[in-house]
Amino acid sequence: MAEGMRKVVAIDGRGRISVEEEPIPQPKPGQVQVEVKASLISPGTELGGVMGRRKNPSDGPPRVFGYGNAGVVIGQGERCEDIVIGTRVACMGGGYAQHATHACVPRNMAVAVPGGVSFNHAAFSCLAATALNAIRRAEVQLGEHVAVAGVGPVGQLACQWARLSGCYVMALDRLPMRLERARKTGLHRTINIDEEDPVAVSRTFTQGYGVDAGILAFGGDGTEAFKTLVQMMKQAPDTHRMGRIVIVGGAKIEHTFAAALGNLDVRSAARTGPGYHDEAWEHGADYPPVFVPWTTTRNLEECLRFMDDGGLVVEPLITHRVPINEAPDACEDLIQRPNEALGVILNS
Repeated sequence: MAEGMRKVVAIDGRGRISVEEEPIPQPKPGQVQVEVKASLISPGTELGGVMGRRKNPSDGPPRVFGYGNAGVVIGQGERCEDIVIGTRVACMGGGYAQHATHACVPRNMAVAVPGGVSFNHAAFSCLAATALNAIRRAEVQLGEHVAVAGVGPVGQLACQWARLSGCYVMALDRLPMRLERARKTGLHRTINIDEEDPVAVSRTFTQGYGVDAGILAFGGDGTEAFKTLVQMMKQAPDTHRMGRIVIVGGAKIEHTFAAALGNLDVRSAARTGPGYHDEAWEHGADYPPVFVPWTTTRNLEECLRFMDDGGLVVEPLITHRVPINEAPDACEDLIQRPNEALGVILNS
């Protein structure tokens, strides 16, 4: 690779994934320049539309993708002089924390990595913060029962956050490998929906109380999974279902409300928390902590702190570690063989 150039992973309008070379970007005011050591592919958000592009191709040029990586600060834009060169950081943000050898990231989305956390693990911080925000939206309490539908990376991490919050957690999926990985992280109960009835299992698991909170953690058609979660929720004597269901994946759901749903709270959990996509905040502004205590930065910091303490476990979620040059094949594993690939790390 020529001096002053970087490698990036890109996808075009035909769904073709490639590794390209382009000039290394320079940091703008409020940004740091990072030499990337590891990035994590998000199979749903980043690759969920690939098959659609391949069936209905367009002539769109290759576009760099990725929104979660980790590396070392090698440059400072204006207002970032206090961030020491050589600082290990976990980064996030679409258009910023790309699958690349170098990236420029707004300062509020580049968080210092504790010494006990590897770059590979730190690359999970964006998806971990997404899961954490979903659990915050669910407002879970100690001793509650939680069901998570879909245990891709975000669902896996949501299971762990619920368990760390003192809840009893079960996960629903149809991919045996994902369920097996969830068990390795300490999940209380897994349910293969092709082999067991989740509603019946939930009655036993909750000792008849019913589920207090459900998390729907995948994209696409979520109607059947949503209906299943509804039937698993606790039920009042007047037959109304009660509790909270949080949608963190980009699911589409068709369901009748009011009496057909009961007194359930259905909530959306957007991204990693307050701040993300507020350009001024991303580049150094802040919100009053007394009013907005859990910004994206704080959520990222908590993810890394829990990794460092050993509470949040991501090693069992890693199925692939490959050089960035092998990114196209690694992406195909996620697209074509989802029961064999889960956490795919690209190393620069």
